[in-house]
Amino acid sequence: MSTTTLLVIAKEPVPGRVKTRLTPPFTPAEAAALAEAALADTLAAVAAAPARRRVLVLEGRPGPWLPPGFEVLPQCAGSLDLRLAAAFGACSGPALLIGMDTPQVTPELLDVDWSAYGAWFGPAVDGGFWALGLAVPDPALLRGVPMSVPETGAVQYERLRAAGLRTGRLPVLRDVDTAGDARLVAAEAPAGAFAARLADLTRPVLR
Repeated sequence: MSTTTLLVIAKEPVPGRVKTRLTPPFTPAEAAALAEAALADTLAAVAAAPARRRVLVLEGRPGPWLPPGFEVLPQCAGSLDLRLAAAFGACSGPALLIGMDTPQVTPELLDVDWSAYGAWFGPAVDGGFWALGLAVPDPALLRGVPMSVPETGAVQYERLRAAGLRTGRLPVLRDVDTAGDARLVAAEAPAGAFAARLADLTRPVLR
């Protein structure tokens, strides 16, 4: 039986509050629809992966997109590094955290082996990271890491190395930030809800 707590940190997909870099070309409502689809794919992958606990760390309120089997914790106030740190602080035992921006994630990627590693790290194409796992959750490993900048991933990985943690590397994944990202990610996971929603929004209207 898995000992891992799987954490998903996410925002409620409300127009104007999520995926604002998708507007334009998409409207705020369309960007929120894409965010909801990405979140649904992410939660489906987490639901299918082995885990001791599945926790959604949410800014906002849960909606019909939330499948059964998840605990919901509110995000704390403050910058992203503090919110990620608090998410790990709510865990005992191994924990792996991901966001809602990689709908191409699979259950297999989330089934990590802790026997030889004290941490797991999933780098993102943009220089950040899409996954971070800690065998012994320590919020101090995240506090003060600059977020949403090109060096985020490098700084976070160095924190793990400096703490003496043997760190396993997960594959590099692309976050959905721009319309170009959306097209590339949908092509990687064509059977998902995100790809279907993107296709609906970009299908030419027949007149």
